[in-house]
Amino acid sequence: QVQLVESGGGLVQAGGSLRLSCLASGGMFSDVDMAWYRQPPGKQRESVATIRKDGSEIYADFVQGRFTISRDNAKGMIFLQMSSLKPEDTAVYICAKITPHYVQWGQGTQVTVSS
Repeated sequence: QVQLVESGGGLVQAGGSLRLSCLASGGMFSDVDMAWYRQPPGKQRESVATIRKDGSEIYADFVQGRFTISRDNAKGMIFLQMSSLKPEDTAVYICAKITPHYVQWGQGTQVTVSS
């Protein structure tokens, strides 16, 4: 059974930085796309960034160059380096494994940005 476990969330002041990590245990990793989503309080889940199996990256418009997604296939991990954080970035950040047949979700890690 594949498990996705996020870490690295916390409370940070506006303008600060955080680095999120997601460990994928079990199952294939290097041959699937991985992504970060987020769910702000009272809002729907939205895509933040995707890193494909070939290493190419896709970002949501609101990222505006502030976040960088990366992966370490040897360790089965993905990362999200976030800088210039804004209060509107406050959300639960969720790791996702994207296969042709299903999407597997982690439990999420809370990121709170204070003004």
